[in-house]
Amino acid sequence: IQGEIEKALKTINGRKAVSIHASGRTDAGVHALNQKAHFDLNMNITPEKLRKALNSLLPNDIYIKDIELVDEDFHARFNVKAKEYIYIINMGEYDPIKKDYIYQCCKKLDVVEMERALKYLEGTHDFKSFTKTTNEKNDYVRTIVQTNLIRDIKNVNEIIISFLGTGFMRYQVRNMIGVLLEIGEGKRKSEEIISILEARDRRRAGKTANPEGLYLKDVLY
Repeated sequence: IQGEIEKALKTINGRKAVSIHASGRTDAGVHALNQKAHFDLNMNITPEKLRKALNSLLPNDIYIKDIELVDEDFHARFNVKAKEYIYIINMGEYDPIKKDYIYQCCKKLDVVEMERALKYLEGTHDFKSFTKTTNEKNDYVRTIVQTNLIRDIKNVNEIIISFLGTGFMRYQVRNMIGVLLEIGEGKRKSEEIISILEARDRRRAGKTANPEGLYLKDVLY
């Protein structure tokens, strides 16, 4: 996506290269509803004309929703105050139309127990058990401000789990969802979240959830 946008900007900018800097990267197969990025462009064009020009050049699975001018010291990654992710789960019959856009669990989950588990994840914790650990990284403390489990009134088989936090590490959300799915299936109890966090051991958190149900919903500054 970054490469395609930079290619379009280069065309608009008279074949001069333009680098974009996103708020962060998403894993392969993960979607972004409101990804944010910044770039420097030294030409006389209004934000709306630039948006239309970009969309006319981009492939049809990428769309620029809005462009605005920002201060020169603004950085799309380093100025982030919070991010919101959502994960969509289908508990009903397999849906091939949505196979790339929703996790096909295809079984009933204990959503009440999952809601209890979510509350243990809120607050400031060391999330080492929920991320890919490396020798270079020594800070795994993050703050999850709010979580929600939303049930679709029109589609009782679909649930949406949301996380609002000050920052997330690689695979963190998908690993948290992996444990929540096990809790929903009755394989774990909600209070096990406490011991998993305390263990600071990736092996305690179980499998990483599939990417297709995950969306970066918003980036807040």
